[in-house]
Amino acid sequence: MFENNNSWRRGSHYRYSGPLIGRAGIKKSTSERRAVTLKKRAFTLSERVEAHLRKAIYAGKLRPGQRIIEQDVAAELNVSRGPVREALLRLERDGLVVTTSRRGTFIRDISMAEIGVIFRMRAKLEGLCVRYMRENSGVDIDETLRLQLRNLKAATAKTSEKEFFLADMELHRTIWKAAHQPILYRTLNTMMNPYIFIIASVYSTRLPLATRRDSHGRYVRLVLRTPVARVEQEVERYFEELYSAFFHPRSPFSSFSPDHWTHGNLEHPESVRQRNLA
Repeated sequence: MFENNNSWRRGSHYRYSGPLIGRAGIKKSTSERRAVTLKKRAFTLSERVEAHLRKAIYAGKLRPGQRIIEQDVAAELNVSRGPVREALLRLERDGLVVTTSRRGTFIRDISMAEIGVIFRMRAKLEGLCVRYMRENSGVDIDETLRLQLRNLKAATAKTSEKEFFLADMELHRTIWKAAHQPILYRTLNTMMNPYIFIIASVYSTRLPLATRRDSHGRYVRLVLRTPVARVEQEVERYFEELYSAFFHPRSPFSSFSPDHWTHGNLEHPESVRQRNLA
């Protein structure tokens, strides 16, 4: 490894002829570099498969309860089954698919009971976020929320369901972030990611974009104007309105009285239904 070109008497020195050493450490061999490249390529492929499946789920091409066959996905995307398995593991982690022993992997189905639980959980957690946001005197959220409303209006003008969906989610995530409570944000973000596209797709088939835009406008006014002492309850009632109007005639929020619907410029679900039928 070391070479002695000349004698010590001539004042020469040993020269290192082994692997090059730099700031990053010992230089990798060709086989090691190839292994790293293959690993990165495999990871990129699995990300591509994951993005493809997510897009298909969000677009409704893969429906709840539908089976995903690894071999078919691999053939469609011209990849091996390894990246498909990795992608499905991440999707299962996020709650988008479920794997059953000896049956396979399926798009996660969602029952009306689960929808009710999700709405109730979201109502309470988002109500708590709004309260923390309002109690934080250092947060100036008015203009930020109004910007999100303008994005919803722009999506409505373009009749773009996709843009409306993205603006809708960004509006609510803005509220979650403004609470400055990391555990609340993480919980809501994790809980809503697997389900929101399903709930949104059902919601969007019931009402036109303009009506949904107006509903979000009422929600922002409620969030910004309701006294802090009552804002949690009003947020919960807002989500009760959504659930009652679009998913089930019997509400999972049994603690609320129908008389509350006249409060805070919200409409009773029956009024919404009757107007839509007119």
